[in-house]
Amino acid sequence: MSLDALRGFNMFWIVGADALVAGLRAARDNTVFQDLAYQLEHVAWEGFHFEDLIFPMFVFIVGVSLVYSLSRTIEEHGRRAAVMRIVRRSLLLYLLGIFYYGGFNDTFEQIRLLGVLQRIALCYLGAGLIFCFWGLRGRIAWCVGLLVGYWLVLSFVPVPGGTAGNFAEGQNLANWVDKEFLPLRKWDGDHDPEGLLSTLPAIANCLIGVLVGMLIRDSSRREWQKVAYLIVAGGLMAAAGWGWNEQFPVIKKIWTSSFVLVACGYSCILFALFHLVIEICRFRIWAQPLVWIGMNPITIYLLVNLVDIEAIAQRLVGGQLNTYLGSYGQLAIAIVGLLLVFGVAGFLYRRKIFLRL
Repeated sequence: MSLDALRGFNMFWIVGADALVAGLRAARDNTVFQDLAYQLEHVAWEGFHFEDLIFPMFVFIVGVSLVYSLSRTIEEHGRRAAVMRIVRRSLLLYLLGIFYYGGFNDTFEQIRLLGVLQRIALCYLGAGLIFCFWGLRGRIAWCVGLLVGYWLVLSFVPVPGGTAGNFAEGQNLANWVDKEFLPLRKWDGDHDPEGLLSTLPAIANCLIGVLVGMLIRDSSRREWQKVAYLIVAGGLMAAAGWGWNEQFPVIKKIWTSSFVLVACGYSCILFALFHLVIEICRFRIWAQPLVWIGMNPITIYLLVNLVDIEAIAQRLVGGQLNTYLGSYGQLAIAIVGLLLVFGVAGFLYRRKIFLRL
């Protein structure tokens, strides 16, 4: 349940928490809400805000989850069945990503081949296959190799027409590879934050989740030990990432290895806190709405893409009623929008309707 709740917490910030904070700031523009709004903006390039944690934490959670699902598949049906499942799910998720960004609604050149769901699909594919064919040492070696290898390539391989070790936007090797080899639509002009080369450290991000999943699934360790290990490991990873930042900056848009360590470090600590409160202290009632969303993340993610939730909320608390609410009008729309999302998620959960790939 702690994993589902953490996934739901992650989705909460995607489906409308930013609008909630904006509404709070409109109602009471004080320092607290200003700081919250600041943290819910991506950094322009180097650095790290809370908003920059959302995506890598989801990739981390994918890694934790696949340990449970693939272990069961291998035990019951064998490795071949697990590989087929990995390939099938990755392909379906990748196609959903194409659909999410408009599919074939516009010209062929506007199709986005790499995006959020596509990156999750590729991370699941890479980490899943590594999980199936390598043991603990192999998984650690792959993780370290991807992070160190990516650092070596970006630091010491010169960009054609430029220099090696330049991490500025548009001048680094990851952006150059996208410009030269990634066809069709790219999110940032001639390069993409979910680009080709940066997929490699993102797979390592998922593998760190796999290692955490192995720890949580280990029945020989006490739950308190697991929480302690997660907090210590998370702190060490975050510290290592910020230390590495001096030479290899923390940059989400090219998923630098230092960024992966910082994001996974914070993810470990958050997961430890959720595990402590929900699984050990058994304080669960507060987390149930998060579980509703966490059990149906792809459904909810597609819902807010296809349905204008804000427009529906405005029909309920817009017009003269919103004018009457004054500075709280924007907040009312945000709250109603979130309640609609949670209401749909809760309905699906109670009816046991889950989108499975």
